[in-house]
Amino acid sequence: MTLLLLNGLLATGWAALWGSFAWPTLASGLVVGYFALWTVRPLFGETTYFGRVWRVIGLALFFLFELVVSSLRVVWDVITPDHRSRPGIIAVPLDVKDDGQIMVVANLVSLTPGSLSLDVSDDRKTLYVHAMFIDDPEESRREIKDGLERKVLEAFN
Repeated sequence: MTLLLLNGLLATGWAALWGSFAWPTLASGLVVGYFALWTVRPLFGETTYFGRVWRVIGLALFFLFELVVSSLRVVWDVITPDHRSRPGIIAVPLDVKDDGQIMVVANLVSLTPGSLSLDVSDDRKTLYVHAMFIDDPEESRREIKDGLERKVLEAFN
C-alpha cells in the first residue's frame, strides 16, 4: 500500500471520527495523517513520500503566486487605455518525459491567465503555447522552463 493511499485512509478515518467529511476536516486529517506517518517512517524504509509532499506544496504555492501575478498583468492590460499585450505562439522544448508530467505542465500553463497550451508535438518533446505577452520569445520560454516545468520535475521525480 502506498503511503499516499495510507494517508488518505487516515484522513478518512479522521473525518469519520469527527463526523464531518467537509474539506477542512479532510485537510486537517491529511495533515495529522502525514505527521503520524512521519513519526513511524522508519517502518517504511527508504521512501520519497515525505519530501515529495513538500515539493508538491511548493509547486502549488509557486503556481498560486504565478496565478496572481499573471491575473494582475491581464487585468492591468484590460483596464488601461494603452494595451501592452503582444500575443504570439512559442514552442517550448520539454525536459519532462512522462505523459502525466507533460499533462501537468500543459494544464498549469493553460490555467495561468494570458496563456494557453495549444498542442504537444508527436514526439512529446515540444509544447506549443499561445501567450498574451510575448515581448521576447526566449524570455517567455525560459519563464516556463525555469518556472513551471522545473517545479513539476522537482515535485514528481
